[in-house]
Amino acid sequence: MVVPDPSLPARVRIHEVGPRDGLQNEKTAVPTEVKAEFIRRLAAAGLPTVEATSFVHPKWVPQLADAEALFPLVNGLPVRLPVLVPNERGLDRALALGAREVAVFASATESFAKANLNRTVDEALAMFEPVVVRAIEAGLKVRGYLSMCFGDPWEGAVPVERTVRVTKALADMGCDELSLGDTIGVATPGHVQRLLAELAAAGVPASRIAVHFHDTYGQALSNTLAALRHGVTTVDASAGGLGGCPYAKSATGNLATEDLVWMLDGLGIETGVDLAALTATSVWMAEHLGRPSPSRTVRALSHKD
Repeated sequence: MVVPDPSLPARVRIHEVGPRDGLQNEKTAVPTEVKAEFIRRLAAAGLPTVEATSFVHPKWVPQLADAEALFPLVNGLPVRLPVLVPNERGLDRALALGAREVAVFASATESFAKANLNRTVDEALAMFEPVVVRAIEAGLKVRGYLSMCFGDPWEGAVPVERTVRVTKALADMGCDELSLGDTIGVATPGHVQRLLAELAAAGVPASRIAVHFHDTYGQALSNTLAALRHGVTTVDASAGGLGGCPYAKSATGNLATEDLVWMLDGLGIETGVDLAALTATSVWMAEHLGRPSPSRTVRALSHKD
């Protein structure tokens, strides 16, 4: 039953991260053609943005070592296909293959910056600045990811002002969009509203913000709804609830795209996503991975079939 809420956005753009963030922590290598077919099916299901891969060194994320082979297989699809680039070398590789959107990956905390990038927060920002500048000069859209916005497994709760400072730095650097990551899934709606309010006060409006929630404590959908009430219209999600984080062992799966679409459909919010096709895609991928999808919606709809 669709019951619209006029206080919420009329349309939400889902930024699908399954092929990159969802698969990056898989221990068994997923064949390149399976990844390509996964992306094709996600695009066919109506997802407007599908994050394809990451141009990181294979030593750090072996699952994404096939970026050069994968990206040409999907680059002609009629959807946005951003890729992650950790440094200028990664940007060079992405540019050589015709990527039109890239993302950099910063941290709100020193501990995670050290674990993920072997740098301080400010050293990481300094490393990203020439990447962002060059990407913009090349006509690319640039997204800035920010991890550990709400909590850190080593440092605990993250002060709002610290997250605001680093988010503002990425915005001032020129990032078109800023994705706030609840990497270990500890955020709650009040914390989300407070952070978004403080960002707005600092000159970073909801129109430039995306939210990226993990469902460790079952709060991803409630946190998303809090963000929508604040005016956010871009939400990251992973088909089938795939994903975690290789540098934060307490991080569980991302918000499942199907669970998000079920909620948005019920609120009368347009996404352009065909839930049945998306569910079938996640069931297909789960078969390739050899385990059932953790998405409650996938389980409910596939069991019904």
